[in-house]
Amino acid sequence: MKMDSPIFPSIDRIPGIRNVWSFNLEEEVRLLSDLVDDYPYVSFDTEFPGTLVRSLDRSEDGEYKAVKWNVDMLKLIQLGITLMDEDGNLAEVHGLPCSWQFNFREFSMENDLYALDSIDLLQQAGIDFGRNQAIGADITVFSELLMTSGLVLNEHVHWIGFATQYDVGYLLKALTSRPLPETEGEFFELVQLFFPNLYDIKYLPVVKFMAELQGGLQRLADSLDVQRVGISHQAGSDSLLTAFTFFKLIRKYYPSLEYVRQHSGKIAGLGDDAKGYMYSY
Repeated sequence: MKMDSPIFPSIDRIPGIRNVWSFNLEEEVRLLSDLVDDYPYVSFDTEFPGTLVRSLDRSEDGEYKAVKWNVDMLKLIQLGITLMDEDGNLAEVHGLPCSWQFNFREFSMENDLYALDSIDLLQQAGIDFGRNQAIGADITVFSELLMTSGLVLNEHVHWIGFATQYDVGYLLKALTSRPLPETEGEFFELVQLFFPNLYDIKYLPVVKFMAELQGGLQRLADSLDVQRVGISHQAGSDSLLTAFTFFKLIRKYYPSLEYVRQHSGKIAGLGDDAKGYMYSY
């Protein structure tokens, strides 16, 4: 990793966010598939209708069950994906750096469960649920395309997220077309299968134990002087912010990416990190 490579594009090369709907789904997944070999670091974020169930059982099993119950009951609204190379350079389409924002059609405010405060937040961020229902991508079709894209089930690809319990949960639910497994052990087996290299920024020791780096993604980005592109609480913008924050964090606190890879497959708040972890609902 070249420590002098840019962490943020110059003002004339601010990344664009490519919105993906039903009519351009296959084309955009094909683009991702063509690019992932050269840009194998996949930063991701999801937007979903909040959480309805909170576990009072602070054991590892109790924390996982809360994630399972919420993911099984609720529906994914958006997925943001940003591709970068090992030096933190963004993938480009037609010479312009970009990120992808997948908008899904399944969620309905009239027919589905949701947390009102979360939906209000997403509407304030500009998400149009009516438009998603009308022209959003079918998540089953998306999952079939993702399975053969080279982004998952690939030991050469590295997925990066922040507090990824729900991000990973919704993707596994989509990829397997079934509810999450009954046990946390089975869940982590699927994580290892679909995402052989997964880095949760919130799990990294430097983030867990340095007071100035604790808190949410935006606070961490601010502490590292990382700029946001786009609107907070939209998945494309959040995945971009996650990508820039990850590489800025590596450059500032780690000699190389190798020091982070030892934490692959760990998820903040689950597994060996569950005890004493406090969720914000």
